[in-house]
Amino acid sequence: MLRAFREAFQTPELLRKIIFTLLLLAVYRLGSAIPTPGVNVAALQNATNNDLFGLLSFISGGNLTQFSIFALGVLPYITASIVIQLLTKTVPQLEKLSKEGEEGRKRINQLTRYAAVGLGAFQALFFSLFITSNPTFIAVGWDPGLFTVLVMVLTQIAGVALTMWIGERITDVGIGNGISLIIVSGIIGVYPGEIAATAELFRSGQLTLLPLLAFIGIIILTIVGIVYVYQAERRVPITYARARGGAAGTGRRAGQATWLPIKVNQAGVIPVIFASAMLIIPNLIATATAERAPQVNEFIQTYLTFGTPWYMALEALLIFGFTFLYNSVQFDPKRISEQLRESGAFIPGVRPGVPTAQFLGNISARLSLWGAAFLVVLTLMPQLVQSLTGITTFMFSGTGLLIIAGVALETLKQLEAQLTVRRYDGFIRKGRLRDRTT
Repeated sequence: MLRAFREAFQTPELLRKIIFTLLLLAVYRLGSAIPTPGVNVAALQNATNNDLFGLLSFISGGNLTQFSIFALGVLPYITASIVIQLLTKTVPQLEKLSKEGEEGRKRINQLTRYAAVGLGAFQALFFSLFITSNPTFIAVGWDPGLFTVLVMVLTQIAGVALTMWIGERITDVGIGNGISLIIVSGIIGVYPGEIAATAELFRSGQLTLLPLLAFIGIIILTIVGIVYVYQAERRVPITYARARGGAAGTGRRAGQATWLPIKVNQAGVIPVIFASAMLIIPNLIATATAERAPQVNEFIQTYLTFGTPWYMALEALLIFGFTFLYNSVQFDPKRISEQLRESGAFIPGVRPGVPTAQFLGNISARLSLWGAAFLVVLTLMPQLVQSLTGITTFMFSGTGLLIIAGVALETLKQLEAQLTVRRYDGFIRKGRLRDRTT
């Protein structure tokens, strides 16, 4: 890994891409410090610093709690991408577009952008009405009326569009997936302040050495476990009964064996994001019914508040449900079975067709079970660790660490792939030059 980074910084073209990526991420972080016009940031942070927005605020780097111009960030784009991705498997028109190659992919991306802007406008209107409903959240000199709501909504729509542009430019010109790197920059941007607050607790004597060392050790073990599970996959053996077509020397030979990799955690962090988004709704209902329906508010505060046993149980059930739902849409055993049969491939010991689809479906279901259990442990363990160690100043999120580790590994793979391509290009050029001289 260190060798790849060292070679990347020694390659001028890759160095320019890395600098370009860092500059755009710096622009995003700069915008995260600019508050939306008309918002009293201090009052809003104090009121929403109670896990109301949970993981969604953590992913946005705290932008949601202070309602900066990038408060929504990539959240509308992520939601729109997931919805379009799911609809691609169910809507015939979108499924046809997905099979039209590069042109179809461009049209689907354009639909995703439009959906992200529309969803961002709806979310911005919701949060703007929530802010203007409380006079303490309004900045001095601003009136909680239609004009203020309009300014907030337009600012957030512009922020969503600019964030998408930054992410796409990083993907096209820079290094790595731009949207993923923006999420990671938001998560990492929260850590310095939380580390300083934890260190202050230790210096003041409110935190002893043993809980602090245990806390750090658990974080290190969590990172190791995340990397291990992220790379884990079930390799289903595949044998080609006949040679595949292609240029000379590039096709598959008859009898050649390979494998079909199926990841343990196929869904990534998407089920956790969906579960967190669903669990925001009861808290918002409690906030809206605090005066009109005190019994409803008391019930939600008692059973569905962040960290309560019922909250954690419901979150675990939602994660399991969304994991199986997402994997069932993403991994289609019937389609894979047809593709294997068309290419002359088969799984040793399994008949082609329906038996192959059932075999792959059973494997995917078992892996989904372990993947969902892994996500549940990552989500609930920080809540238990914080309650046992008493360290609440540091937002220890297993999901956040999963995002950071996953993006880091994928970015490293892209760096290594580009370095490999350049090595082969250099080797081919040297070979051609040697042929010409001889």
